[in-house]
Amino acid sequence: MPKTGLQLRSLITKNGELEISLVEVPTPEPAADEVVVRVEATPLNPSDIGLLTGAADMATAKASGTRESPVITAKVPQAAMGAMAGRLDQSMPVGNEGAGVVVSTGSSEAAGALMGKTVAMSGGAMYAQYRCLKARDVLALPEGTTAAEGASCFINPLTALGMIETMRGEGHKALVHTAAASNLGQMLNRICLKDGIGLVNIVRSPQQADILRKIGAKHVVDSSAPSFQDDLTGAIEETGATLAFDAIGGGKLAGQILTCMEIAANRNAKVYSRYGSSVHKQVYIYGSLDPGPVELNRAFGMAWGVGGWLLFHFMQKISPADSARLRQRVVAELKTTFASHYTQVVSLQEALQLANLAAYGRRSTGEKFLINPNKAV
Repeated sequence: MPKTGLQLRSLITKNGELEISLVEVPTPEPAADEVVVRVEATPLNPSDIGLLTGAADMATAKASGTRESPVITAKVPQAAMGAMAGRLDQSMPVGNEGAGVVVSTGSSEAAGALMGKTVAMSGGAMYAQYRCLKARDVLALPEGTTAAEGASCFINPLTALGMIETMRGEGHKALVHTAAASNLGQMLNRICLKDGIGLVNIVRSPQQADILRKIGAKHVVDSSAPSFQDDLTGAIEETGATLAFDAIGGGKLAGQILTCMEIAANRNAKVYSRYGSSVHKQVYIYGSLDPGPVELNRAFGMAWGVGGWLLFHFMQKISPADSARLRQRVVAELKTTFASHYTQVVSLQEALQLANLAAYGRRSTGEKFLINPNKAV
């Protein structure tokens, strides 16, 4: 095992410049209860891109350095610097999750049992050739599972399952999901179809609607269609959805969903109330595809809520037994319900090519990148 390995770092300086680069870091010697994993697959999720580029204006990005050690710089607008205050002048490792092969272990029985195994892991700093973790924090993958198949078995699968758990825990019976043709959205569809849960999918084009219909989605509405609000109201009425998870964040969509929920609820109301329906309607914002303000038109009575939802907060709230149950389901259905598909596999160096940065920075549906930090340059 090499004594050092490459790690991708993101830095924003007090002068308002983003710098993304590769650094040589020592490969750790594992403690008794630790393992060292050679990282062979780690996805570029929207949450990773948020840390990677921060609030930088990537239209100003420039490349320098060498083919083996590229450097990307870009300007951070002055108006966005306040939001970056907590990370200024800190060189930050990137990458929430990944998978690879255990190449060194500590002396404990649990660690030693993982030697040579393909494992999945989360915990940050995955855009690196080697990662040292506690043995208890890696997930041994079933025999015959590749690192690429296991690389995305935490963030998207547990987010989709967390949405279902939240729905059940708060007493809702069906849900609405936006940006629904994404990898995550497709997983959520497969879960809901398998578990018999009503799901309303909101997409932004006919092409995205086709993606979901081909995998069996029952309720798909296109926000670009003139009939969008009528279509959404009908789908909500049919499913009884009173909970939504919104990946868009800014703009009018959260308010439109609440309005359609209110209209659907009032269609079956027995008595008129000037305060609106008593059915509680909830939208959780879990993404920021639109970083602008959330616009609410307040046409949905007084029984409603808009809040934030984050997987890591959700996982901290549930019991260890529930966490284990969810993870076990992911492992059992890794090649079916929770399968992820990638359009391109890149090395660490290729991840810093301007063309690739622009491509995954668009966060386009159907275009998902996977980094193999040990791919030859």
